Amino acid sequence: MKETPQQYTQRIVGFMEGKKPLAVQAGTAKKLERLIKGVPASKLRKRPAPDKWSVGEILAHLAETEIVGGFRMRMILGSPGTPIVAFDQDAWAISGHYAKRDPRKSVEQFRVVREANLALLKSLTPEQWKHYGMHAERGQETIEHIVRMFAGHDLNHLRQVEAVLGK
Repeated sequence: MKETPQQYTQRIVGFMEGKKPLAVQAGTAKKLERLIKGVPASKLRKRPAPDKWSVGEILAHLAETEIVGGFRMRMILGSPGTPIVAFDQDAWAISGHYAKRDPRKSVEQFRVVREANLALLKSLTPEQWKHYGMHAERGQETIEHIVRMFAGHDLNHLRQVEAVLGK
């Protein structure tokens, strides 16, 4: 059974209990680099099951969602209350050819975009952290909440990568 948007939010935010979102986000790219170091591309592209993403697909997904997160936050900062469009991650994986992407280039793309997003976040005023958008499926989401969600999203996918690679 597929989880509801509310169940997804609860699960992802649950990964963040007792953790600092910016610290988690700041460390993710290096953790990904360490996890895939020396792993052959063929292993990174192998799906653990027909209905489960490969490590390479997870890395491409992380790179793409980092772009989405940065765009959403910038839209909210420029126009508080703006609508936030949802997207179908599986459709993006197919249309974006995640399975064919170079996993190491995906990590590099993720790292560069994440650094830009962290620089933006470090520049925000306390008031700006409270700015929000209206997510099509999940309702009102502040910058603060989005940052917590993205950090939890990182932890979720780091666990998946570790499990697939047996680390």
